[in-house]
Amino acid sequence: MTDWPRPSYTGIARVRGPLVVVTGAEDVGWDEFADIRVGPQGAAAGNEAVGNEAVEDDRHGLVLDTARDRVLVQVLEGTGGMRTEGMRVTFSGAPLRVPVGTAWLGRVCDGMGQPLDGGPPVLGGAGAPVAGVPLNPVHREPPAEPVLTGISAVDALTTLARGQKLPIFSRAGLPHLELAAQIAAQASAGDEPFCVVFAAMGLTHADAAAVRETLEGRSASGELVLLLNLADAPVIERTVTPRIALTVAEHLAFQEGRHVLVVMGDMTSYCEALREVSAARGEIPARRAYPGYLYSDLASLYERCGRVRGRPGSVTLVPVLTMPGGDITHPVPDLTGYITEGQIVLSADLHALGVYPPVDALESLSRLMRKAAGPGRTRADHLDVAAQTTAALAGARRARELGELIGAGALSDTDRHYLDFEEACRGRSSPRAGRSPARWSRPWTGPGGRSRNCRAASSPCCPAR
Repeated sequence: MTDWPRPSYTGIARVRGPLVVVTGAEDVGWDEFADIRVGPQGAAAGNEAVGNEAVEDDRHGLVLDTARDRVLVQVLEGTGGMRTEGMRVTFSGAPLRVPVGTAWLGRVCDGMGQPLDGGPPVLGGAGAPVAGVPLNPVHREPPAEPVLTGISAVDALTTLARGQKLPIFSRAGLPHLELAAQIAAQASAGDEPFCVVFAAMGLTHADAAAVRETLEGRSASGELVLLLNLADAPVIERTVTPRIALTVAEHLAFQEGRHVLVVMGDMTSYCEALREVSAARGEIPARRAYPGYLYSDLASLYERCGRVRGRPGSVTLVPVLTMPGGDITHPVPDLTGYITEGQIVLSADLHALGVYPPVDALESLSRLMRKAAGPGRTRADHLDVAAQTTAALAGARRARELGELIGAGALSDTDRHYLDFEEACRGRSSPRAGRSPARWSRPWTGPGGRSRNCRAASSPCCPAR
């Protein structure tokens, strides 16, 4: 069958924000990928020539909406320097696709999958649409078996199961990015094939450099795919980055048979990008000006993790998000909590005390912990120890609140033991006050891949010997 060239359209009605309105286009569908050629006449003054030579600029876009012969296209590289004259838009007739395969392992790319490590473009034997393919619920296997993060507070009290989605709730000023990078650097699935896909969105250049340094060892071993969307990149790129990461992870898991941990953050930056695009489209806003489809959009990302019947691999998701003003009822954490299976909450009070990681054990929860911990998985007494620890920490909180009312001298011996236990737990965490993100430690793994912060065999997260 002859593959006829597709027509190009030059009728550009408007350029607004990250959007371009194309007129006269026919047979164009939603989510189609578009090639945009910006000629010398379509470039703004000052961008049209290098020396005395006219240049052309190639950009790309996705179709957001169609109405009769008008097509709304979001430009992935942004519309900076573009004018309505001199542009040609060619629609591919298919959605955006990316190459998939093991060639991604060990690579560092930007939010669109373009290399940042000086290597060649990532190539694969096959391609897959970034929007993903819906998974038949009948073919899903329930999450089971642990993914050990090497963080004692997580592995012991909120154990992560393979195929689970467990977000980290944080707020501005807390070390959520450092914690996410540490998890990506030292997580494992025992002796089974394992890799990490780390998708960072809205990072400053300093934070991006710190993430790359932290994950250098895992990347060199060919166990990491790193996608870095910087804060000064076009906002549209931020909406595509997590979809590319999940598309790559799905192939590594379900075609290559690996257990894949996907760490994505900051999801609040992603939602802010959605809000900006929604405003540019003129859509009616919902809560706090976010689009009304925010819940379904987040679900389209979070629900791509899991396990498939008859396939050995799994996709486990750890999204990281900041709660503006520490408000857990904000739309982003609120809707995330509806979709995911628990949460890891970071505490500003613990951070102020120099406790790292500042995980609030009483606010954190893994609803699938019983599927990942216990006999044959971690330790036979893991669930009992976790329950006793949580109860003791709850007793310490009650004792502290009671002491503020009646005075510490009036507390019972049991209450004082609870407070001593709480202090002991805090003391076992690593004090790290005053360390700037740009000076993060090198990868946190010790001999045999064990975490230096994991308290050896005394921690219930470590398998019994």
